[in-house]
Amino acid sequence: MPSTGAELFTDVPCDRWKRIWFLLRFSISLLKDSKMLIVICTVSLIHCISGQLLDNKFKGHSPQYICSVPGLLGPPGQPGANGPPGAHGRIGLPGRDGRDGRKGEKGENGDTGLRGNSGPAGRTGEKGDRGLTGKKGPDGFAGVKGVLGPEGPPGEKGDKGQRGLPGQPGVCKCGSLVPKSAFTVGITTSYPEEKSPIVFNKVLFNEGEHYNPTTGKFVCAYPGIYYFSYDITLANKHLAIGLVHNGQYRIKTFDANTGNHDVASGSTVMYLNPEDEVWLEIFFTDQNGLFSDPNWADSLFSGFLLYADTDYFDALSEDYS
Repeated sequence: MPSTGAELFTDVPCDRWKRIWFLLRFSISLLKDSKMLIVICTVSLIHCISGQLLDNKFKGHSPQYICSVPGLLGPPGQPGANGPPGAHGRIGLPGRDGRDGRKGEKGENGDTGLRGNSGPAGRTGEKGDRGLTGKKGPDGFAGVKGVLGPEGPPGEKGDKGQRGLPGQPGVCKCGSLVPKSAFTVGITTSYPEEKSPIVFNKVLFNEGEHYNPTTGKFVCAYPGIYYFSYDITLANKHLAIGLVHNGQYRIKTFDANTGNHDVASGSTVMYLNPEDEVWLEIFFTDQNGLFSDPNWADSLFSGFLLYADTDYFDALSEDYS
């Protein structure tokens, strides 16, 4: 549809223009003459402008035409006077409880209160752990003497006690207490083992049975001075033999093999205590040239008591008196 020029005023937000626009459209529908249309539009425009100017004057606004562009904002005006205070509002709802404060420092202990009544006894609890051993209580009364028990095994031999004071002279009964200890033994085997007691199993004499032909050791029964000797035949090997007292060598003899039979010998005197042990042994590896002929007694070991410890036998005589 061709433009009639009325669209120029459609954007003006004014009731007056709405009425004018309604009249124009109505006039256009009635009048087909273009000249009459121009006249009517001119009259309507003048009426609208004059009416707008008067309206702005009454309202106190600055004059502004329809086609003008809005200017820049002016500076802000001075603040107005404070208005009268308003009426008090209604009381609001109570607020929520605040968070708990921090834990304060521990106060001093108060005075001890009065002791309350004892409550009913509770149930018996579970048995607790065993407590520490308490202090020893006072000794009780002696009980009735019990039946004598069976005899126990003999204890270990105690240390030798101190010598007692001299007693009164008594009657000598030493004749029945003369100590006797002597032995001579041979061997029936050759080349014994090294570093172990040589077992002389052929007993020629054994007073007191103090030599043991099973172990090859002499065990002292009476303390005193003893004499020991050995005469050993060697053949085919060298011989390194020694006399041992309680695990310690007292004599060592070395004889080299010269191709013929030879004899190695040694002797010594020593003091022995009861239960001391004496024996012969080979003290060097592969030097066990001890030779024995089953028909002869050519390798011998001997020992005997020269004299006993008188103090020991004086104590024995007192026991027998």
